[in-house]
Amino acid sequence: MQPDFTHPILSIDTSTTFLSLALFSGSLKAEFHAEVGHQQSQQILPQILNLMNKIGCNSMDLGAIVYAKGAGAFTGLRIGVGVAQGLATPFDTPLIGVPCLDAVAYQEPDCECVLAATDARMGEVFYAWFDTKNHIKLSNYCVGKASEIRQPEHILATNVRGVGNAFALADAPAFSGSLKMPTAADYWALAQTGRYPATAPEAAELLYIRNKIALTAAEQAARKNQAA
Repeated sequence: MQPDFTHPILSIDTSTTFLSLALFSGSLKAEFHAEVGHQQSQQILPQILNLMNKIGCNSMDLGAIVYAKGAGAFTGLRIGVGVAQGLATPFDTPLIGVPCLDAVAYQEPDCECVLAATDARMGEVFYAWFDTKNHIKLSNYCVGKASEIRQPEHILATNVRGVGNAFALADAPAFSGSLKMPTAADYWALAQTGRYPATAPEAAELLYIRNKIALTAAEQAARKNQAA
């Protein structure tokens, strides 16, 4: 499917505790970005309707919907892609999934070695290495302990530029990094590059890096004992 960027484009990011929405139509732009915690499911549709009212469009006018693909908060991602599919399906509107770590990495543009790292909970971080100057992903998407992250072999640690909310953690990656995180407008900007394919609504997928979404009580206890 081909997105139509001459029509309004809606962008949705529900990968964190923030609800981030952006609607672009030509020179018009309307945004909502706020920390809502567990209220994403209650607020997302009213806030989208509010943005559409500001721009003067509705769901049938959309040329594409951009959504945060993951990795991120499991429930939030499901809310985002579910709403995107619900809005798109009646009109066969293309969906464009943008991986969350890509959006994080491009908070540091034109850099040959960026470590994008975000809080994955359970004592781990999601991370990947990027060359944002040449638009190359230097590693797979990974999840693990921050202390286990190593820079690519040909890169000095002093040349690494880190970015993402994982750098605010007590057990942060061992590199200097900023805490910048993307908004829905940043996902829209990446979708504009054409590097991320559009799909039919029913074919939209999420990116799952962690095989297990939650630890059992026994596994949580075992981790605590290991950390003690």
